[in-house]
Amino acid sequence: MYKILLVEDDEKLCDKLAKHLIRWGYEVIKIKNFEKIMDEFIQINPHLVLMDINLPYFDGFYWCYKIREFSKCPILFLSSRDQDMDIIMAMNSGGDDYITKPFSVEVLSAKIAAILRRTYAYTDQQMQTMSIGNAVFNLGDHTLKMNDIKLELTKNESRILHTMLLNKDKIVSRDKIMRALWDDDQFVNDNTLTVNINRLRKKLEELGLKDCIKTKKGEGYMMQ
Repeated sequence: MYKILLVEDDEKLCDKLAKHLIRWGYEVIKIKNFEKIMDEFIQINPHLVLMDINLPYFDGFYWCYKIREFSKCPILFLSSRDQDMDIIMAMNSGGDDYITKPFSVEVLSAKIAAILRRTYAYTDQQMQTMSIGNAVFNLGDHTLKMNDIKLELTKNESRILHTMLLNKDKIVSRDKIMRALWDDDQFVNDNTLTVNINRLRKKLEELGLKDCIKTKKGEGYMMQ
């Protein structure tokens, strides 16, 4: 079941949307603390975000930028602001689509279904495997394979490798990796990250992929 996160401070609209989307078979979660939206986003790990622009503390553009620092989760803006510049800013901050209030819930449902289909149904088939040199990393079963050698990765090792490969040739901070490791109520501390990085390096070395994860002192790690 796809999880949709509602970042909307209009409780009446929020309840109406939640009721409608639940009928369409989605799990809907409403933001509780508008000052700590990122904390809830990380815990919920939604498949799609419906984002208002006018929010308490920070606007929707700000939170879209924050989400895009480590997630490709699709974001659909819902706003009464209808100026071209608002739409441009929404897209430039990482949004995937924009609907102006008032809107038809049927149109919204159709757009959500299209975005989810485009993001996940297609991606699941195309991005199931990623290459590292001559090795193949399988996201589906968390394995690394080269020729006849097949190694199993833990869930954390798999997420670290996935994050590093998505940011290949770029420095990835420890904070960004730890955020990628947070799953539901699981919290990964700094020491746990170090242990997992070292274990992943050893497994990569078993396939002859030595030193492909570089330590950038004071900055993080880089996959090369």
